[in-house]
Amino acid sequence: MTLRLLGILGRVWLALILVFLYAPIMVMAAMSFNASPFYQLPFEFSTRWYADLARNDQIIDASIRSILIAGATTVIATALGTAASVALFRYQFRGKQLLQALLFPPIAIPWLITGTAMLIFFFSIGIGRGTPAVIIGHVALALPYVIVTVSARMSSFDPTLEEAARALGAGSWTVLRRVTLPWILPGIIAGALFAFAVSFDQFVVSYFLSEPGDSTLPVLIYTAIRKGFTPEINAISTIIIAISMALVLIAARYSRFGGEN
Repeated sequence: MTLRLLGILGRVWLALILVFLYAPIMVMAAMSFNASPFYQLPFEFSTRWYADLARNDQIIDASIRSILIAGATTVIATALGTAASVALFRYQFRGKQLLQALLFPPIAIPWLITGTAMLIFFFSIGIGRGTPAVIIGHVALALPYVIVTVSARMSSFDPTLEEAARALGAGSWTVLRRVTLPWILPGIIAGALFAFAVSFDQFVVSYFLSEPGDSTLPVLIYTAIRKGFTPEINAISTIIIAISMALVLIAARYSRFGGEN
């Protein structure tokens, strides 16, 4: 009886957590279809905010810029992070533990401090503000997530598989491409998703490093809230969330996260 009661309480607690996490998103998505610009009730279904969004060049340009920056960040951070994870797994060298420990401060340091430091650093070396600076800043923030995720997958890899492949005559590139990468592919995909999410959602570093008038979507949303919130922001946010969830579900379906090898 006690175990059954604990099971019921556990399910209720889980349901409350899910409601806490997803209720704000559901309300936002619902309000994007509300005809009233002031969220008045009763609810009156309308797609006017999506029609207005389609004509809002400023939001569309900021969204495209955010996607392009996030895409570039994902490619660079995933490639560098995967290579670093493989190197940390395969080789022993002096200072390895210190190097691994230094991966975590970029995650723990407040992004306000990181953004300020990057702005000062980029101006001191002549890069200044702009898209290259934003991409470099996003890569620096996303890289630890990729390394930690891929390294976690790499820790379950059996090195004797590589040794067997070499004994059969496979070269280093063939071993990496045919043995190592297929094994750690779920970790690579997960790390890439983390990198994209960190970059696309990044506000502080983008705010410091973007040029005036050339903002990413988070910076534009922040500016719009300061001037007066419009339901068009709800519409673009709903679209982004729907696409993001679809990508995660597709990746989970074809990469077997946390499951079979």
